Amino acid sequence: MALTLNEEQKMLKDSAQEFLAMNAPVEQFRTLRDDNYTPFDQDLWREIVEMGWTALTIPEEYNGLDFGFVGLGQVLEEMGKNLTKAPLFSSIVLGGTALVNSTNSKLKEAWIPEIMNGNKRIALAQDEATYFDPSKIETTATKTANGYLLNGQKKMIIDGERADAFLVVAKTDEKETALFLVDSSHKGIEISTEVLLDAGTYAALSLNQVEVTVNDRVSEPEKGEALLKLVNNTAAICLSAEMMGMIHAAYGQTIAYLQERQQFGKRIGSYQALQHRAAKLFCEIELCKSIVIKALKGLDEGAENLDELASLAKAKLGLTLKEVSNEAMQMHGGIGVTDDVNIGFYFKRARVAQRLFGDYNYHLDRYAQLNQY
Repeated sequence: MALTLNEEQKMLKDSAQEFLAMNAPVEQFRTLRDDNYTPFDQDLWREIVEMGWTALTIPEEYNGLDFGFVGLGQVLEEMGKNLTKAPLFSSIVLGGTALVNSTNSKLKEAWIPEIMNGNKRIALAQDEATYFDPSKIETTATKTANGYLLNGQKKMIIDGERADAFLVVAKTDEKETALFLVDSSHKGIEISTEVLLDAGTYAALSLNQVEVTVNDRVSEPEKGEALLKLVNNTAAICLSAEMMGMIHAAYGQTIAYLQERQQFGKRIGSYQALQHRAAKLFCEIELCKSIVIKALKGLDEGAENLDELASLAKAKLGLTLKEVSNEAMQMHGGIGVTDDVNIGFYFKRARVAQRLFGDYNYHLDRYAQLNQY
């Protein structure tokens, strides 16, 4: 497996870099934060749809591009560099992956074109605790004459505030994992939002006797756990691609600062101690590049060891992002903790991103178990 991009993927990456630098720089992130923590810019989202990014992993039978996750990963990396806020991850990576791999043809025909065209948005309602553990689901799906009754509480729903539907993970009467697509306007649904450290808005969902039909079930019987695992693996890998972009941006801004800041009449980048710390980060970043590309290719090729690739990517990128953001903050000194520079945004986003879909401790443990340690 060659851990390089082909010409088409490079062109997509270059176009994404140019588009986001012009239309969604970090200054837009600051503007959205200051505008009462607006989740994302609607005009930018429409332009992203027009660019075709929402269609990259959608099969051709639904008029998608079927370009693959390696391509989408390059877009997510560039979005990470600019801290771009858009529902591409929640609606396409999470919702799109679940629907594309579902056997419910009616749901697929009704929803895949809608999320691809940006007309509808889906959010994954999975977490129930303050930590990630997909095996601990207490939300219930009780069988009725016409379908199911959903009851439970969900937390940390990415882009849940404005979602048109929720992909709800629940346990059936048979204690098996099942995924349901639930319209956000359903009776019995209550949505609340909170703003976290990264200035992102996350929703909490209360389900009280919410009625859904059999046709709203995304996963077929006895296949829900496998589908959820695929969604979570895809999320971990794609989030790692986004984290790769954050790492590049934080490191690049730090190197630029070392070359500009003067102390005792010399640029601080001339001091060997700082050079050694920067060189160590560079080596870690190079390792991360290969890991992310390998994981993205594993998604496209249906790798048998996808569980390992996902945990390796999320664990390594989580550790490296934390180290890079810590060093970036220290090398910037006091100004790094002020709102005058952007490096603080990456420091805060790193704390949230590395915990989403399992932090490095979770994935290190999972990787060890997969290898029978």
